[in-house]
Amino acid sequence: MKILIAEDDAVSRLILLTKLKNLGHTVIAREDGESAWNSFLVERPQLIITDWMMPKLDGLDLCRMIRSHVREKYAYIMFLTALTGKKNYHEGMEAGADDFLNKPVDMDELTARLRVAERILAMHTEMKQLEGLLPICSYCKQIRDEKNTWQPIEGYLSNRTEATFSHGCCPSCLEKYVKPELEAHRIKKLSKA
Repeated sequence: MKILIAEDDAVSRLILLTKLKNLGHTVIAREDGESAWNSFLVERPQLIITDWMMPKLDGLDLCRMIRSHVREKYAYIMFLTALTGKKNYHEGMEAGADDFLNKPVDMDELTARLRVAERILAMHTEMKQLEGLLPICSYCKQIRDEKNTWQPIEGYLSNRTEATFSHGCCPSCLEKYVKPELEAHRIKKLSKA
């Protein structure tokens, strides 16, 4: 798994980096929230472990920026903090955190929580794949909706998106359907004349 660490304390950052690499993860380590944000945009990590209090951009703002950024895959965010109490916990959850670890980090606890994060990320990926499946008739190409009603693809998409449609004809269908139909129409017209 690709993991981004945002930690301003050099010793803590090195310990996390070493432990995560030893567990077989690809790790990017940054010393502040701003450089972590830039790495997030470029590297596309699956998991972010961020300190709460950092220079330039704190962990809360980093978390909010990650959650507001549209991307196709979910990013799991774990706060690493010495702060305690319900108020801080709720503030972190409101910002979009998935999990919290207290400082100093217990490496066995970190390992267990990484397993949980991997399972959640795997389930999220599977869910997105299942959401993308559309039951479509292989003959008439109508789609079955959530009410078990079959409808043309144009109606299905029009009701769920802002898409508009213009109709055309692909080269294959032009040869297979349109030209024979036009020829039959032309012959019928000539025979009447």
